[in-house]
Amino acid sequence: MELKEKLISSFLAFENKGGLDLDSNVHAIRTKAMQNFEKDGFPAKKDEEWKYTNLASLLKTDFNIFLSDTKSVGFEQIENYLINDLDAYTLIFVDGVFNSFLSTTTHEDCDVCVMSSALTKPKYKMIIDNYFNKLANENNSLSELNTAFVKEGSYINIPKNTVVIKPIQLLYFSTEAAKDVLFQPRNLIIVGENSHVQIIERHQNLSASLNFTNSVTEIFAHKRAIIDYYKIQNDSLNSSLVDSTFISQKQQSIATVNTYSFGGKLTRNNLEFHQEGEHITSYLNGISILNGKQHVDNHTLVNHKFPNCESHELYKGIYSDKSVGVFNGKVIVQQAAQKTNAFQQNNNILLHDGATINAKPQLEIFADDVKCSHGCTIGQLDESALFYMQSRGIPKESAKALLLYAFANDVVEKIKIPQLKTKITTIVAKNLAVDLGFEF
Repeated sequence: MELKEKLISSFLAFENKGGLDLDSNVHAIRTKAMQNFEKDGFPAKKDEEWKYTNLASLLKTDFNIFLSDTKSVGFEQIENYLINDLDAYTLIFVDGVFNSFLSTTTHEDCDVCVMSSALTKPKYKMIIDNYFNKLANENNSLSELNTAFVKEGSYINIPKNTVVIKPIQLLYFSTEAAKDVLFQPRNLIIVGENSHVQIIERHQNLSASLNFTNSVTEIFAHKRAIIDYYKIQNDSLNSSLVDSTFISQKQQSIATVNTYSFGGKLTRNNLEFHQEGEHITSYLNGISILNGKQHVDNHTLVNHKFPNCESHELYKGIYSDKSVGVFNGKVIVQQAAQKTNAFQQNNNILLHDGATINAKPQLEIFADDVKCSHGCTIGQLDESALFYMQSRGIPKESAKALLLYAFANDVVEKIKIPQLKTKITTIVAKNLAVDLGFEF
């Protein structure tokens, strides 16, 4: 049986498994989503948006939706994946199940809890009806698949005029019990008027087991809200991730998504910003450092619908061995979006002949009073700079590593959480074999 047919046949068993409100609007949304997935199936290379990322080899695995066994995890097993000395609210999921013992939730000034509660408890019904699946339901069969099987994930609701003083960590771990499992976490994040939140998300395989994560996040930023979102992608080489994030911004809001891709066999990031008011600012930053046969595909969309808005996009990639990078950045400026300022830049370094980057920056402009630009560079290290450093007594390999570190550092410098900045700096330096000369 092909994976698509297996998933379709598993849907009824999933809904009958218990813990789901079959009389709610969510049930109808799930059913519709499964019908859409049944019609569209998994994306293939013939689809223009998936031209450079082929899921065929991944989908040959007979992935399961349900775990036959579970395994407990202690703090010592996940400690290395936490941010040192960071006081944070933390939601930890192990093999798709929320671990209350390792987590720190809150319902005091805001709601930081689990999706399963929000989907089933009456007190959340109005929020779910107004926000759930309002962004993630268009032209994305993997998002439809996630919606069909939605049960667990993170639910964050920040009321208006609230500054969340502690960052929020969303951590999804898998163990050896999760061999050949398809995980489908779902995050719903609502940030009220004049509110501010910082969120860190990570998916991590704790074993050598093969698994596949199909994650969906919906983010709603209301008037003058500020969101700083950080995605750490440094998983094992037996893990694959499709991460779809959809963001709706109201007037004068500021939303930033930073993506750091270092690990994983295949990673696909779908990131969409929809600007729904004036004087909105969107920031998209990313760094990919790949080796071996790793594959990372960054697909971004910024949809400018109203006047006087900005978007700033910077993605950098360093590719060695036979790794493959993809950057497809699309900026749409609608006819009404006059006075738009949209900037997009993608810079890449190929360290070996076998490495590949497929870059496709796109601007679709339907307004005439705008300031829009995009640029893309693909090349190797600057030989003159390398020679200069060697002439000053720096060994060639060290000079090469330092130049690569400098190339990546302007993306790392955008991190606003000091402890996270230290963590990412350490990972970047390790991947580039850079001796910083001091301890982090």
